[in-house]
Amino acid sequence: MIKKVDHIGIAVTSLVNTLPFYTDVLNLPLIGIEEVDTQKVRVAFLQAGSTKLELLEPTSKESAIAKFIEKRGEGIHHVALGVESIEDRIIEMREKGIRMIDEQSRPGAGGASIAFMHPKSASGVLFELCEKGMKG
Repeated sequence: MIKKVDHIGIAVTSLVNTLPFYTDVLNLPLIGIEEVDTQKVRVAFLQAGSTKLELLEPTSKESAIAKFIEKRGEGIHHVALGVESIEDRIIEMREKGIRMIDEQSRPGAGGASIAFMHPKSASGVLFELCEKGMKG
């Protein structure tokens, strides 16, 4: 079911201000930056061993990331679990009593299909199910 921790999402107010810490201080390679209009975020992926770090900068005050930062400040937003057959995993989670934010998968960054579990079903942790396409 779960293949690996695919990435850890980190909410930041500014990629320009934050990236130097990850690239210059931690020496993590920058994989790329993309904008995900549907989520109202700009995303930078960095390679950290076999796991990626996903820096999430809001592009709108209405984005979930902007609201997260306003409420909690910058920091870890979610843990993404790499899965196969995401639609089957969503059904499996619901059958196990897990409340899903996404009842079916939706497009995410890097060509992935994603779905979030509600943190109230996971001891306060926001978990993302993440199925990579041909690119991932």
